[in-house]
Amino acid sequence: MSTPAEATRVYRRYLGAVMLHGHASAKACGLGATDLYALNTLELAGPMTPGELGTRTGLTTGPTTRLIDRLEQAGYVRRAADPADRRKVIVEPIGKPAELDEVMAPAREQIAEILRGYTPDQLKVLFDYFNRAADAYQHTAEQLRTTQP
Repeated sequence: MSTPAEATRVYRRYLGAVMLHGHASAKACGLGATDLYALNTLELAGPMTPGELGTRTGLTTGPTTRLIDRLEQAGYVRRAADPADRRKVIVEPIGKPAELDEVMAPAREQIAEILRGYTPDQLKVLFDYFNRAADAYQHTAEQLRTTQP
């Protein structure tokens, strides 16, 4: 990049493409973008209470319940009794139906091809960036949620 403005433009284009792909992938599977985000959250973090899922997705109680209903009906999650407190419910991911893997496969294959063009040292830098940037975005998203009226 020759200028900071060009670097910013490229980065914003990248983020927009990732978001667009997420929306298109969700729609192709009959899900909303928030549904796909919640499913990804559950797959990465593991089972959690509806309240925890709502907090992580930024949804209130009613929309979180409807989100879980949609994911359960589509076969992505199930509600189960919390083993630590049977009065509570936890939401568990139960695996991705083949449809989601089929929808995501072309992008995964193209990204894998791109990554094969990098050296191991370059990949270390890329994945260090991904980890640190994810933390930064999650932190600032939480700040935005807690400071907005």
